[in-house]
Amino acid sequence: MEQRARHRCGLWTISNSSEMKNSEKIKCASKYILNNTLYNGNTAIILGSGLGSFSKTLKESIQIAYKEIPYFTESMVKGHNGKLIVGKLFNKQILIASGRLHFYEGHSKEKVVFIVQVMNACGIKNLIITNSSGSLDKKNPPGTIMIVKGHLDCTFQDNSNFPLLNEDIKYHSKSLINICQTVSLESKVKIISGNYCWVLGPLYETPEEIKFFQQLNGTAVGMSTLPEIREAGELGLRVLTIALLTNYAAGITDEKLSHKEVLIIADRSKNKFSKFLLGILKRV
Repeated sequence: MEQRARHRCGLWTISNSSEMKNSEKIKCASKYILNNTLYNGNTAIILGSGLGSFSKTLKESIQIAYKEIPYFTESMVKGHNGKLIVGKLFNKQILIASGRLHFYEGHSKEKVVFIVQVMNACGIKNLIITNSSGSLDKKNPPGTIMIVKGHLDCTFQDNSNFPLLNEDIKYHSKSLINICQTVSLESKVKIISGNYCWVLGPLYETPEEIKFFQQLNGTAVGMSTLPEIREAGELGLRVLTIALLTNYAAGITDEKLSHKEVLIIADRSKNKFSKFLLGILKRV
């Protein structure tokens, strides 16, 4: 029997209907967020593994669990809080997504990028994407903040061709990267810039794979982010991606890799990371 549910956005829809257009789901979710937060800012942030504590810097914040937002899906990965937070910094409203979805959780591309589409519908102009990544170079130890200036799709989902470096400003805003350089100098927070290699996960890469990524001029590797970068760029948003290097990739050292270690390094780096991110938000 067909069941109907009245979502909080006020639209009648068929429960869990696969037939409902994605545009209608975006409209429903964004309307719910705007109605419950009165958000009217220009900037949003997606916080990666272990970086959720930054949301505590917001003033007059309002939190909504993902499960309360129509058509949102919760991440099952530890270190992803699954909350959307709206609050003020520097007299500007900021929209934060604390937690993301990953392909390796079994989610489709449509579900992974849905949060970007909803943020865009909420009226943002700037999207800052953060993640925890593995370092491909021993000179960039855990705790290093890396500004992503280019990306490589190493998933081979689209084709079997050699991954090509993409540094298009459509996906990596030159103006936002310049702001990062200014903030780094003024705040004395050291940063590097580099290229992000996207893999599917959930297993960590082998040493041979890491050698391959190094040959491609990769600087860091991770299991998320690139779908969000692409979607945001296609939507015309100014995109900035910041990777916190939380471990050495396989084969760089003899240490075993674990998600627990990623969360520990993210926690140790939270003050430096927050200081840097606050400096950016002040100027955006």
